[in-house]
Amino acid sequence: MLGGLGPYQAAIGKQLVSLRIPVIRDGELRYVLTIGLLPDQIGTILAQAGLPVGWAGTVADAREKIVARTPDTKVGKAGATTPAVQEAMARGGANSPRTQTREGVDVETVHRVLAGTDGWSVHVGVPVSELNAPVSRSLNLLFGGTAASVGLAIALGLVIAREIAQRRRMEALQSAAALLDSEKRGALAIDAAELGTWRWDLSANEFSGCTRFRTLLGLAGARSEETRWSADRIFALVEPPHRAALVSFATDCIESGRSSSVEFPIQSDDRGEYWLRAAGRAEGPPNRRHVIHGVLADIDIPKRAEAERSHLLRRLASAQEEEQRRISRELHDQIGQTVTGLSLGLKALEQGLAKGSNGQAATEQVRWLEQLAAQIGRDIHRTASDLRPTAIDDLGIFKAIEAYVAEWQERYGVRVDIQTAGRDNSLPADVAAVLYRLVQEGLTNVLKHASASKVSIVLEKKPEGLALVIEDDGIGFDPENVGGLASDRSRVSGLGLSGMKERVALLDGTIAVESAPGKGSTIFVQIPLEEAEIAR
Repeated sequence: MLGGLGPYQAAIGKQLVSLRIPVIRDGELRYVLTIGLLPDQIGTILAQAGLPVGWAGTVADAREKIVARTPDTKVGKAGATTPAVQEAMARGGANSPRTQTREGVDVETVHRVLAGTDGWSVHVGVPVSELNAPVSRSLNLLFGGTAASVGLAIALGLVIAREIAQRRRMEALQSAAALLDSEKRGALAIDAAELGTWRWDLSANEFSGCTRFRTLLGLAGARSEETRWSADRIFALVEPPHRAALVSFATDCIESGRSSSVEFPIQSDDRGEYWLRAAGRAEGPPNRRHVIHGVLADIDIPKRAEAERSHLLRRLASAQEEEQRRISRELHDQIGQTVTGLSLGLKALEQGLAKGSNGQAATEQVRWLEQLAAQIGRDIHRTASDLRPTAIDDLGIFKAIEAYVAEWQERYGVRVDIQTAGRDNSLPADVAAVLYRLVQEGLTNVLKHASASKVSIVLEKKPEGLALVIEDDGIGFDPENVGGLASDRSRVSGLGLSGMKERVALLDGTIAVESAPGKGSTIFVQIPLEEAEIAR
């Protein structure tokens, strides 16, 4: 604890400052060390504090009495105070306002209470000129440095700008050369592939293209320098049923921003009808896409090859059906009659033996032969029905399928629910044959792989074509892994499903399979019909 100035000590002629230090051992106060400190020592400390030249400092105790000051270290008499010190201490630590000395020098005063001294404080007076001198020097240095920095920055900026300009000029030249080379290669590739480049501006409703584009569309008779055509003129060259596909292609490009393609036929005087494929893409953000860039290719040769292949497959299927029809007729008309005669002869033999004396053994043998002959007749009839059911020609495809389903249900004990619609209209022979085979193959797959207890079949003739749905409640399988294990007890070979897909492809139809292990299976078939057949 630091006390204030004590009473005047006549022996030494000074006032002492009491300093008391508690001595604590093991958490207990053992004794207090008391020291009488000469104020001169405090003045020495204040003088050695390193105040700048021209600054003045004063130390006052808790009773506002001056203990020491600079540069005069003599202690004032007891009770000596100064108005400036009293004013500063009264403000409780805030800076005192600016004052003047007797000589008229402006002085800024400040004081701080010393921590741990129970009210002692240090007061410092600083001439305003001394305070402003560093600021003035700093401002001069700042202005000078700023001017030098600005000059250096301008010079550096000019050098950098020049360097950047030269570098950009070189990059521009390199980019132009690379672009030119790329354009040459692209043009060479397009020419080699005999592709026509085009641009479709939907906002301006016009097309633009190269010479090859003009030739592919049959516009070669127009002016040779013409490179732009209205969209209406281009659409007029496309067959009417395919114009909607071209519009859908443009919409898909604009909305998705991805590459797309469309195929359509063109009618010209010199070539007749031929097929083209347009592929393109629209660039830019979704709300600003209105231009499609692309290429045009002549696909008439592969298209005709595909059509010829489809035609050959149809002819092959028709030939197969015709051959099966012939075999069915032979089995029914010849072998069936022979087996019937055999059955009648055995019956007569049975009656003759029954009247004779050959015994019971011969009679039983003849009965066995009679049952065998009857079974042969049933097997032959079933084989003939499988090869080519006469009910398709006699009763129509719908009743033929219903008869087959009823026989299959009775033979294998699996419940089948069949629903038909639009059966008043007949179907083309090739469509009817494929439809019958699809139902046969579907039920065969159910029997071999599904382990189902119930099957549902829906057959409907709609304006857009024929729809067939075959659904079972069996064990199901993974359509993505046909050929692997469908469950712990079965394996899907994929041959039946593959055959169904081939038959549907012959008629330009589509087939889809939905299934999952333990969830059963559903097959969806769509077969388009010719426009003449729909109208009829």
